[in-house]
Amino acid sequence: MITIAVDCMGGDHGPAITLPACASFLAAHADARLILVGRPEALSSWPAQLDRSRCTVVHAAEVVAMDDPVEVALRRKKDSSMRVAIQQVKAGDAQAAVSAGNTGALMAIARYLLKTLDGIDRPAIASQMPNAKGEATTVLDLGANVDCTAEHLLQFAVMGSALVAANGKSSPTVGLLNIGEEVIKGNDVIKQAGVLLRQAAERGDLNFHGNVEGNDLFKGTTDIVVCDGFVGNVALKASEGLASMIGGFIREEFSRNALTRLAALVVWPVLKSFKHRVDHRRYNGAALLGLRGLVFKSHGSADAFAFEQALCRAYDEARNDLLDRVRTRIARAAPLMASGAGDVAASSELS
Repeated sequence: MITIAVDCMGGDHGPAITLPACASFLAAHADARLILVGRPEALSSWPAQLDRSRCTVVHAAEVVAMDDPVEVALRRKKDSSMRVAIQQVKAGDAQAAVSAGNTGALMAIARYLLKTLDGIDRPAIASQMPNAKGEATTVLDLGANVDCTAEHLLQFAVMGSALVAANGKSSPTVGLLNIGEEVIKGNDVIKQAGVLLRQAAERGDLNFHGNVEGNDLFKGTTDIVVCDGFVGNVALKASEGLASMIGGFIREEFSRNALTRLAALVVWPVLKSFKHRVDHRRYNGAALLGLRGLVFKSHGSADAFAFEQALCRAYDEARNDLLDRVRTRIARAAPLMASGAGDVAASSELS
């Protein structure tokens, strides 16, 4: 059985969304169990379809608000549903934890309780974006680390490779997000990261494609795109905004008059397929990679369908032994990932 601890109180909607999502998830996964964490009064009204025989309730007296500073969440709210859910992973009672709560607080609490894996300086947030190939591009970091060194970007690439490999691609391609494909493009950190990634590829530690640009995220040029958290978060929010804009534009245009409504009926199958492919809810559930346990972040405004996808992602990665895969790849690439290890070689190659 795969056991997942769920922060039922997190996000914009709390139990009104998380509990129905849990019910749907259990109905589709016969070998899964859930630990539902939250306030007793909030968890008292379970959906009728929720399989109680595969649920355990763990009470938590506090809730981390979406606007709580990290310091408050980490130091003052020690009995929050978010923290208690992650403690289930630390104690070995759950293989993964899922929360839709405050991202900064989730990362801080997870890092404090679980600690980072040997060889990893900073955990990264990794998620997927739909691409033109009908698949998804895995992007990291998506906001955990605004400022990164070249070694951090290499660590992200190694962890991202383990994540994608756990889902069926034995040698996923890695692209380094840059302002151009040429190796001379970018700032010093990006150039040095390119050197380290090429060295890692020569050693067989990963499959480095080279530099990629912003449009490659949606072309599906590579399976993985590595960047710092500032750039990654901007790209993520821009893609979500674009999908919402396209949906709004279609609705507006096809509701103008009888002719456009008739046209909508003709092309509806195509539009429905397109909407399905770009629906960011299908890709909900970002992995916090680099920790000594599996933690997944759902979008704060997720509906029941989207939160269920986050649960499914946590289930899949736990079942596919993601943590061991990450640990193995890190150990193999350790000589290059040590802080400062590539400075001399990078300076020499770039000169």
